Amino acid sequence: MKSTVETLSPTRVRLAIEVPFVELEPSLKKAYREIGQQVQVPGFRRGKVPAAIIDQRVGRGTVLNEAVQEAIPQNILAAVREHDLKTLGRPEVEITEFNDGDSLNFTAEMDVRPEITLPDPATIEVTVDEVQIADSEIDEQVGNLRERFATLKTVERAAQEGDYVQIDLNATVDGEDVPGGSASNISHEVGSKQLLPGLDEAVVGLAAGDSTTFTTQLVGGDFAGKDAEVAVTVRTVKEKELPELDDDFAQMASEFDTIAELRDDVRERVSRGKKVEQIYAARDKALEQMVEAAEVPAPEGVVKEEVESRKAAMIDQLQRIGASLEEYLAAEEKTEEQIDAELTEAATDGVKIQLLLDTLADAEDVQVSDDEFGHEIVHRAQRAGMAPQQYYDELVRSGAAAAVFGDVRRGKALASVMEKIKIKDSAGNEVTLDALRAQNEAEHNHEH
Repeated sequence: MKSTVETLSPTRVRLAIEVPFVELEPSLKKAYREIGQQVQVPGFRRGKVPAAIIDQRVGRGTVLNEAVQEAIPQNILAAVREHDLKTLGRPEVEITEFNDGDSLNFTAEMDVRPEITLPDPATIEVTVDEVQIADSEIDEQVGNLRERFATLKTVERAAQEGDYVQIDLNATVDGEDVPGGSASNISHEVGSKQLLPGLDEAVVGLAAGDSTTFTTQLVGGDFAGKDAEVAVTVRTVKEKELPELDDDFAQMASEFDTIAELRDDVRERVSRGKKVEQIYAARDKALEQMVEAAEVPAPEGVVKEEVESRKAAMIDQLQRIGASLEEYLAAEEKTEEQIDAELTEAATDGVKIQLLLDTLADAEDVQVSDDEFGHEIVHRAQRAGMAPQQYYDELVRSGAAAAVFGDVRRGKALASVMEKIKIKDSAGNEVTLDALRAQNEAEHNHEH
């Protein structure tokens, strides 16, 4: 094999590869073998069909094509090694010349990792917003806790918003019962809009034992899009009672003796969360600065692949909740071109950051231990709700294990950058990584 490399841009090259016919022989033999396994010819055992008969039955062209498809990736790999290229993404292949018995000539265009001059992380300074906590945030958190300890008390009055009612429902279309359209003794929070459109309005003002009917449009089933007449009967009306916010509540709902101590603990937790957010904001700003300082170019092929995979994931998510891309675009009041542009921008930023961190990891010779890799697998398996071994086997099968390994390595490179940069808040105070370390420590202990 002979190969030459042409640089098309700082992130793209074109390999021109020539493979003499004699070097295609092993691939050709393999192609005959594999096709021979698939064809049945009377008088010949499967796998023992002579090449001449295969040429007659299947065509020499098909066999050559199969051999070429196998030979191309092998030769690209050899050329990449020979020219010491750091390739990214999938190559675009074009066969320029190939005739039976002659050499195979083809080109492979691919993205390569650009040479990046890294800025010194110690020169990077970022400013983030000061942590401020309003009393209303503490009130909201304590209020959520209070809601968890609410009790329901039956009342002898008509239902109003915020009450809980036990109801029976029966839906009919033109006097005919709707399949699955009746239910009895369901609990419903009035005003929550959780069940059928029009139900909340119909129930307000009804006391236990009262009935009424209302009209609603059905969304699923045989009668989708039709108006249904729904009869609703209220069995009981219950009022939500919230506990008093006093020391007794603190003792019931937490490990604290007084409501003041409980509020202090909530404030401490909110503060910790905001300090972690501050560090994440600093991380994003630092990466943005470094990408700009290093003038990292974005390889177009890799960006295109990333956009395709992000869009496919988005469509997949929409389908899971029973929506289409068209419905999503209508709801967001955007065109598909706008979504593509947004995805391209996000993917471009993402790819540039990855390249920067890969270069950093190389420069600092970042190593990933089995333990660190295993820890990430456990973490991701938990998020996916799978057993770690099963998750890992799935990764290996889909060929994505190397990508996860790369993520861990980039994560370590990023952590080393964060240790070196200077972070201040808008009031001029120095921001440390203590809050993040404490959170990581807590997560680590939780996993073990």
